[in-house]
Amino acid sequence: MKQIALYGKGGIGKSTTSANLSAALSEKSLEILQIGCDPKHDSTRMLMHGEWIPTVLDLVRKKGEANIAVDEIVFKGYNGIRCVEAGGPEPGIGCAGRGIIATFQLLEKLDALYGDVIVYDVLGDVVCGGFAMPMREGYAQEVYLVTSGDFMALYAANNICKAIARLSKRTKNRCTLGGVICNSANIENEYELVKEFAEKINSKLVAFIPRSPIVRVSEVNRKTVIEYAPESEQAEIYRKLADTVMKNVPDKNKIPVPMEMDELESLSLKYIKI
Repeated sequence: MKQIALYGKGGIGKSTTSANLSAALSEKSLEILQIGCDPKHDSTRMLMHGEWIPTVLDLVRKKGEANIAVDEIVFKGYNGIRCVEAGGPEPGIGCAGRGIIATFQLLEKLDALYGDVIVYDVLGDVVCGGFAMPMREGYAQEVYLVTSGDFMALYAANNICKAIARLSKRTKNRCTLGGVICNSANIENEYELVKEFAEKINSKLVAFIPRSPIVRVSEVNRKTVIEYAPESEQAEIYRKLADTVMKNVPDKNKIPVPMEMDELESLSLKYIKI
């Protein structure tokens, strides 16, 4: 079983990328489980044709962990992809990472953590203990940083890189950096900027996803691009990403090297024309 996690800044397009990646992987007759680890709980919505599925944390609050059945938290979406949303606390109360911890504990208890590929879609603005849990506890074996050429997106990706570097040194449950995915924001010189960022942190750019209106059109129609526009160029890009991820075998001994803030600023200035 391959367990991968997509981390990145909020709003960068992790859920869109994760859902289309899962959809493309499902075309390979693989059994896929996608787990949304974000209080917004919108990771799996396009796979569920717009349906907001109940979150694990909401059900735990409502019924208690002991009274929840597997079919109340695991839902079948497009092409048989199993979908779970961790959820989060009420605003201003508790730790957002709590939803992730509760979800993983419950899925293990219910023997629901299985499949050929598990895709974790994790918010990564701040890698607190809860959000780092998929890496720290060995669930996410390969981490992919989703970013664009926007400075704050790179800043968030670099922060996540720091967490991976720290956890990579542990002999138990070691996670590795699988690579960087650029979800384009149509920024000038964006490909070159993100490619050099990936190399600077001792990794590689594994995919460049151009900005395309077909993504928004598909989402308005409550579907992934893979389902709504399977013959489109954008669908082929997601399929290529799926191929890359499946063939990728990251070197466990290769530890990422996060950039210092002044280095990151200098890199951005190199490519951003004023």
